[in-house]
Amino acid sequence: MVRQHKSDRPHINSQNSHAIGSLFVQACPPTFINSFSMLFRSLLSTAVLAVSLCADNVSAAKNGRFGQKARDAMNIGKRSANAVKHAPTTPIEDYRFLTNKTKAFRVESLPDVHFDLGEMYSGLIPIEKGNLSRSLFFVFQPTIGEPVDEITIWLNGGPGCSSLEAFLQENGRFLWQPGTYQPVENPYSWVNLTNVLWVDQPVGTGFSLGTPTATSEEDIAADFVKFFKNWQQTFGIKNYKIYVTGESYAGRYVPYVSGAFLDQNDTEHFDLKGAMAYDPCIGQFDYVQEEAPVVPFVQRNLNLFNFNASFMAQLESIHESCGYKDFIDQYLVFPPSGVQPPKYMNWSDPTCDVFDIVNNAVLDPNPCFNPYEINEMCPILWDVLGFPTEVDYLPAGATIYFDRADVKRAMHAPNITWSECSLENVFVGDGGGGGPEQEGDLSANPIEHVLPQVIEGTNRVLIGNGDFDMIILTNGTLLSIQNMTWNGQLGFQTAPSTPINIDIPDLMYNDLYIENGYGPQEGQGVMGIQHYERGLMWAETFQSGHMQPQFQPRVSYRHLEWLLGRRETL
Repeated sequence: MVRQHKSDRPHINSQNSHAIGSLFVQACPPTFINSFSMLFRSLLSTAVLAVSLCADNVSAAKNGRFGQKARDAMNIGKRSANAVKHAPTTPIEDYRFLTNKTKAFRVESLPDVHFDLGEMYSGLIPIEKGNLSRSLFFVFQPTIGEPVDEITIWLNGGPGCSSLEAFLQENGRFLWQPGTYQPVENPYSWVNLTNVLWVDQPVGTGFSLGTPTATSEEDIAADFVKFFKNWQQTFGIKNYKIYVTGESYAGRYVPYVSGAFLDQNDTEHFDLKGAMAYDPCIGQFDYVQEEAPVVPFVQRNLNLFNFNASFMAQLESIHESCGYKDFIDQYLVFPPSGVQPPKYMNWSDPTCDVFDIVNNAVLDPNPCFNPYEINEMCPILWDVLGFPTEVDYLPAGATIYFDRADVKRAMHAPNITWSECSLENVFVGDGGGGGPEQEGDLSANPIEHVLPQVIEGTNRVLIGNGDFDMIILTNGTLLSIQNMTWNGQLGFQTAPSTPINIDIPDLMYNDLYIENGYGPQEGQGVMGIQHYERGLMWAETFQSGHMQPQFQPRVSYRHLEWLLGRRETL
């Protein structure tokens, strides 16, 4: 079946359309200020500019505020359009990882990126030494802050979707978001804090080479262990702290890869210190993380779905008659009421596929509806990766960035067709249709054993969900956590309630707003709920869809600070 899903997204079966795979401003914390010292210097000048604009704001308020702002903006725009805002090229002598072994992977520049990339490497590393026919593709960006002896690995989901999506649109040093003209620097890049490694895996994903043979998460984790050791030996890395992160179907990858690292008993190469998974497939994600919680999700966000009363009554009737309401009432409680019985969807009877009913019906009031970010409206924006929502869309004359020949040459990528998500299955269990989610992945759900192992082995695991994600729903992920036993107890014993206050200032649009006569944009305020028990941090993120580093980068940056041990709460 053809994959038509975002690179971190669960697969959508085209036959049944079922997607299986989502205060107060304070001073910045010291870790954030240290990481962004260079960026904050530029903000000092904008603060002076903000003061100079105060008098203009008073005048505008008296004489047609918005008309005056528009006239001022046009004048400012003329002089700012050609302004040089980027630092000079990083001196090559400052490169930390450039050696005779790594120079073949060095990326000197990228097409359409008109500013300093800093130190960057990409290319293919074999899973088995000497066998280049089975290789995983990577991008590596060392931190631009103080050097740290740690590696943060990022994996996208799918299954079969490229981690280059996150590199370009989520947490890399630059961003090229849907609907935008060109790449821009990312002030909230994870590279500000740590060395980041993005990997296309398993075999068959993105630029990685080979014929898929995996039937389970254990198989792909074994491949990743071998790849990662070969990668470290190439880059002269050992005795580094390791963190594994990802989103969506990587909710399965992250625990299994992390567990395999722990099983190596090798702190020289696999010193796992923590893991983080966003909107993750950790439980029985078709029934528990999608179908059961979707009607209450629609009820809470009815202004974005715009369903009438009679249709809502139909949905609520299905929610009750199919047992979803009773399931939630019984098991979404704190502390847990007990172990949940196994629940599987009966795909031969579409009556209870309420997720599919909702996902189809919402296209009437909003034909541009995006289940990965439910507040998006028309038009569908052009995406340089070719996948702006849950549909393929590439305007005439446009090209997919990573499928361009000049980009492939610059990144030392193989000359193969790149697509954000593989058109073929990357798991082949039972002919590619086996396993509880019919993805060819025969592994047990992570909550059953491997995720508890990682929590108990590190006591630093973060599971987060975005509240605007309809693919993996917040309450579905909480239901999965309430069915997991770790460090001697089942689930969370108390309900999450502690707010997440984001005091990180706006660094992306601050200059723009000041130029247009508005004051500096500061902290966001309360942007979520956190809860920590027995080594597991829960993070609910407000106003975020499925790809949290893309939709709420400041919140995601805070999560990473916690994961790396730079702070003890969110």
